[in-house]
Amino acid sequence: MNLTDDDKPNPRGQLALQVVPLPSDTNANGDVFAGWLVKQMDMAAATTAGRISKGRNATVAIDRMEFLSPLRVGSQVACYTELVDIGRSSMKINVEVWTLDRDKERMRKVTESLFVFVAIDEHGRIREVPQQR
Repeated sequence: MNLTDDDKPNPRGQLALQVVPLPSDTNANGDVFAGWLVKQMDMAAATTAGRISKGRNATVAIDRMEFLSPLRVGSQVACYTELVDIGRSSMKINVEVWTLDRDKERMRKVTESLFVFVAIDEHGRIREVPQQR
């Protein structure tokens, strides 16, 4: 890493999901639906929460989300997750979305949000998150 790399942000966390939006994921104007992107982010965070909780979990909250740049059909969309906090039964997971457009060499950040999950048992009741090693 050299000094000029400080002004080039990179994703935080681990790659949890990578997908390409298709024309069927767009509205009448050809823009990718925000809901489609939230779904991808929720799946990425749920995968991370499942690994941490070693079982079922449920999304209970999504913090504020701002879209920093547009998402284009055919771009590689990458969701990076980072565990922020673990409570008795809850997990806070930050999700950053980065995209690599077909005609670009550098990824750009699209959005990020904090997702809150609770661990649940086979009956859908809240349970404790196992101790982390």
